[in-house]
Amino acid sequence: MAKAKTPRGRRNSASQTAAAQGAATVSVDAPSPKKKTSIPQFFSEVRAEARKITWPSRKETWITSVMVFIMVVIAAIFFWIVDFFLGYASNIILSFGG
Repeated sequence: MAKAKTPRGRRNSASQTAAAQGAATVSVDAPSPKKKTSIPQFFSEVRAEARKITWPSRKETWITSVMVFIMVVIAAIFFWIVDFFLGYASNIILSFGG
């Protein structure tokens, strides 16, 4: 197995000690126990979150729907053209064998 390349020279022992101390002071908090929510509190939180929703206007919905319809038509035309040419090419190729 090949050894990892290290920079030449000795490392500073002070930086190694500081790194070891930094690693030693890292602690992980234990997960707090989950608090159960009552049913009325749950529904009040749902209503509060629902008030934050910004619904699109009728105009934005119409414009987005028209754009989706246009993209579907463009994709349908593209795949029809590709299918036509692949079918034509496969008929030519298969006619050589007959």
